[in-house]
Amino acid sequence: MSAAKHAISLSINGENYDVVVEARRTLADTIREDIRLTGTKLGCEHGVCGACTVLLDGKAVRSCLMFAVQASGCEITTVEGLDTDGELDFVQQAFAKNHGLQCGFCTAGVLMSVHSFLKSNPNPTEDEIRLELGGNICRCTGYQNIVKSIAAAAATNR
Repeated sequence: MSAAKHAISLSINGENYDVVVEARRTLADTIREDIRLTGTKLGCEHGVCGACTVLLDGKAVRSCLMFAVQASGCEITTVEGLDTDGELDFVQQAFAKNHGLQCGFCTAGVLMSVHSFLKSNPNPTEDEIRLELGGNICRCTGYQNIVKSIAAAAATNR
């Protein structure tokens, strides 16, 4: 017996995509495999590492914990949607300038989390930044330059 399939429309980075998915297919798998936007990474697939974070109607969500059918009718932003006409946005620029990445695996999820965070807290303290980063695992940087990058992004965006 095959699983039920659903035709859904997803709005990702301002573009509409019509896809047919099984009810149990995650948003992360749909974004990566069906839509072919591979900036969203899959790490733990349990919502712990934060690598799969995307913005759903402006709020950070773990796309590995959501079914694609749940996102139908919402506006989804992935890391590929942050730039404007090839120009890095203010968070990406701050990360580049302050060396806020190394291998890059966690970077997309961190960038998406930071966008949501700075929207709700445009002037964070270092402690608030570190607390927010608790939902994103990075094994390379030790977080020092990530914290510095987020602080710089916040200062730029004020």
